[in-house]
Amino acid sequence: MTLARTYVDIHILQTVPPANLNRDDQGNPKEAYFGGVRRARVSSQAWKRATRMEFASHQPEGDQGTRTKRIAAELATRLGRTGLDAEQAQRLATALLTPLGVKPGKKAGDTAYLLFYGHRQVEDIVDLVANDAKDLVALDDTALVEAVKNLPVADRLRTGHPMDVALFGRMVADIPSLNVDAATQVAHALSTHAVELEFDYYTAVDDRNTAEETGAGMIGTIGFNSATLYRYATIGLHQLEANLGDPDAAIQAVRLFVQDFARAVPSGHQNTFAHRTLPSLVAAAIRGDQPVNLVSAFEEPVLGTDGIAADSAIRLAGEYARVTQAWGGPQHIDVCHTFDTKSPAGMQLAEVFGDQKPFPALLTDLTGRLEARKNA
Repeated sequence: MTLARTYVDIHILQTVPPANLNRDDQGNPKEAYFGGVRRARVSSQAWKRATRMEFASHQPEGDQGTRTKRIAAELATRLGRTGLDAEQAQRLATALLTPLGVKPGKKAGDTAYLLFYGHRQVEDIVDLVANDAKDLVALDDTALVEAVKNLPVADRLRTGHPMDVALFGRMVADIPSLNVDAATQVAHALSTHAVELEFDYYTAVDDRNTAEETGAGMIGTIGFNSATLYRYATIGLHQLEANLGDPDAAIQAVRLFVQDFARAVPSGHQNTFAHRTLPSLVAAAIRGDQPVNLVSAFEEPVLGTDGIAADSAIRLAGEYARVTQAWGGPQHIDVCHTFDTKSPAGMQLAEVFGDQKPFPALLTDLTGRLEARKNA
């Protein structure tokens, strides 16, 4: 049964200490003007990649996707199970991909652009020639291309998408038939308050310096900032189901996305800053009308008289209440947060969102409500 239009919105407040999560072309943390002041910014691409890496930490290799220019090399490696040597496998891999019209890159074996595909999809392509691989490589180049040109290689890349391809989509400009419409949109994370760029001047000491040798072995600077960030993403469950071809798999993918998006942190300069934190607040809403980003709560920068994170939570709850009153609300919303329930932030959140839930309970409730919609 195909679901009606259904969106899952995820709203997150997360405080990050001094860090350089996502660098610009000067090596400094990315920024943006919003509400007339400069804010810390982390690009959607950075947080999507961090989420994909979080997927990989607990997904079987066969269920994962990868984004690379080296699909031919990957295919050649997997063709090794057919008994071909490396040169034969590379030749057959090139022939299999030729009918797709994928433009070659500057380096031998590379494509001109990144391709996002699943490991299982590549295995399915290998299965097309597994029994005939040695006979095929015995042909000359022209005959080989002719022999494989009608194999359903493209069909293997159009179906059986892994979760991350189904969520984030795939665009191949010169092969539109391989495009996959993304089921997920991720906003650039913005600080809820004004932020100033700072610099760390650091030195490294040469451990072998003698007492007579003074000075550092090297010196340098690195830009950083610290911020309470508002993060937002939305999932079109109906599109996700279309991409995966399985309503149950789509609901499970939503659960995993919410789980991993909340926990993932971009790894830029992670060893330098150890910036791993967990969100102060995660709210998940189910909507049947349209996605709603609540970043307008922070157009006026938060000053943080009672703490920036707490005041940001109060702002978010207030904006949600105003938007809901004016435009109508979601069918359901749950919140997990770490604020004292008797604090102003905790009481405001309870009034607007209801009782806070532990994060595992939020995920379970979200999944149950989506399953109920599917079965209605």
